[in-house]
Order: sequence, then structure tokens, then C-alpha cells
Amino acid sequence: MERRRDAVLTVSAPEEFPKAFADAWHSRDGHRIGALFAEDADFVNVTGLWWRNRAAISKAHDYALKSFFGNTTLKPGVTTTRQLGPDHAVVQCRFTLTGQTAPDGTTANTRQTILTFVLQNTPDGWQAVAAQNTDVVPGKETHVNTGDLTAVDYRDT
Repeated sequence: MERRRDAVLTVSAPEEFPKAFADAWHSRDGHRIGALFAEDADFVNVTGLWWRNRAAISKAHDYALKSFFGNTTLKPGVTTTRQLGPDHAVVQCRFTLTGQTAPDGTTANTRQTILTFVLQNTPDGWQAVAAQNTDVVPGKETHVNTGDLTAVDYRDT
């Protein structure tokens, strides 16, 4: 499934990518996450931080995995794969994150996110060229900014 070549981790099939991402997460080494991405890949996190290459993706994940995500478990769930020809695919996976450390040092509640990966088949296997992570906020439709960004549901009004 996952193999290492010159500090690049690739997977043999697009649908295996979420598990490879979670395995890299559990290593607590952000460079293993970065190794799943192309050198010029993009990654947008849940707050809109945009990392524009493998080095930035690796550095950001390494910091998080050694601090507030240091005790987390990331579990892949429902996954869809859409082939965009023989060499490209979009993979979306709902992940469950537990064990995040809150700013006050307590353990935060469980979160769910949906990660979207755009993958390219390379001579070394499938790599991400782009990814976007979106928090799932049950029962909400959008965010509104009234000084603080808040998830809201207009259906109740």
C-alpha cells in the first residue's frame, strides 16, 4: 500500500490515500505527511491557512503533531473516490479527530472534518497535488462574521 522512496511516500491506489494520511498522522512526524504530497502541492487547512509546497505542509503538520495534536487519533470514515482519467483522482474522506489539546490544556471534544485530496498518479505512485480540510459543524449552514466567526443556521429564523 504505502512505500517510501527518496523521502516521498506514495500509495498504489487513490482510495488508499486517506489511510496513508492517517498512518502518517499517527507517526507524529509532519514530514511523513509532507511526503504524501507533490513538491509543489497546496494544502488549505480548516481555518484557511494555505501552505504552498511540500516543505510548508511538512513544517506546519510537524509543529501541530508535536504540540496540540500530539495525543490525537485521526480515524478515516466514509470515503469517495472519483477518477478524473487514468492519472488523476479526487478523494474525499470524513475523518474523526479525538484527543486534541485545548488552549487551557484540557482535552477538546471530538471533531469531524472532510478532507478533499486531488491526486496525481506519478511514476512512484499516487501523490496529492492539493488538499483542503473542512470542519463539519452539525446542524449549521454557513458562517457569519459579526466580530467573531460563528457557525449559524438560518433555517431556524
